[in-house]
Amino acid sequence: MLLEQLSNAFGPSGHEDEVRRLLARALRDRVDDLQVDALGNLIAFKRGTGPEPRLKVMVDAHTDEVGLMITRIEKDGTLGFRALGGIDDRLLMAKRVIVGRDRLPGVILAPPIHLTKPEQRKQVIKREQLVIDIGATSREQAKEMVGIGDYAVFATRFDLLTDDGWRVVKGKAFDDRAGCAAATALAEESYAVDLYLSFSAQEEVGLRGAGVAAFRIQPDLAFALEGTICDDAPKKKDVSPTTEMGKGPAITLMDRTFIADRRLVRLLMDTPQAQSLPYQFKQPGVGGTDAGAIHRSRTGVPSVTVAVPCRYIHAPVGLLSLQDFDNLVALMKATLHALPEKWSTL
Repeated sequence: MLLEQLSNAFGPSGHEDEVRRLLARALRDRVDDLQVDALGNLIAFKRGTGPEPRLKVMVDAHTDEVGLMITRIEKDGTLGFRALGGIDDRLLMAKRVIVGRDRLPGVILAPPIHLTKPEQRKQVIKREQLVIDIGATSREQAKEMVGIGDYAVFATRFDLLTDDGWRVVKGKAFDDRAGCAAATALAEESYAVDLYLSFSAQEEVGLRGAGVAAFRIQPDLAFALEGTICDDAPKKKDVSPTTEMGKGPAITLMDRTFIADRRLVRLLMDTPQAQSLPYQFKQPGVGGTDAGAIHRSRTGVPSVTVAVPCRYIHAPVGLLSLQDFDNLVALMKATLHALPEKWSTL
């Protein structure tokens, strides 16, 4: 399964090479052209079957995951680091990580409970105070194993938890390897529109790659495919979750970086009704996606984000429903087929 390979891959912001290679291998026989730009975006082009002029449709998914960068090597051989992307300090202690070019195993330090005072146990240890232990006993030994600027990611492996109903899987980096796998699946079919699949770099550190890709492609409209926040666990207060697992792909109406084009939202709403596909809306105002960079490219690009709900996003391990994933792919395929006829009437 491509999603499993992508989830297990090593690909923090700025070092997405392994993810890009997997995607290129999966796409090479399905598209007409593959290019990698100077920033590390992989752009796949699938020529449309309709008469010219054809709509140029960009479907974006980012390849990078939240991770860590090694910034110092201590005298005792442990490694100081900084976060790449939004990681909660509370989630770091005692987590297994993979470090550097040689993919070394490591563990983020955690003080034993026996040596901490009760009041200390109530405090979050900030990441600046944490280090990664790779088993080295000196700075000299550690320098032979890793270097300043090397990367680290969480050491989580993909696994199937339930094989019926929602078909729940666990893994890391579903934001946005779920979007990458879904975008790749779109290339299985041909469409009347010209399709540009953009697998963009460095989203987690500022939506950097997608804006560059959009400037190059000059699309008429764009879809950003994501793995998004799902906080449907039981709560003390009766409040609506951001999204819910098992309720289908989530359409973003607005987040911190953009307001979705209402015509595309309407098209996404009409298509699942015609296809009997479930969908939901993400609670507005939360997070940001590559659509925030794409919609401002050149003279503006009508854009919308559609996502798979993922529990425990930006954490060492996340969960998603393969049923939701399959419904996202089905929704996007149906929407792309409907575009030539529907777009001019919206």
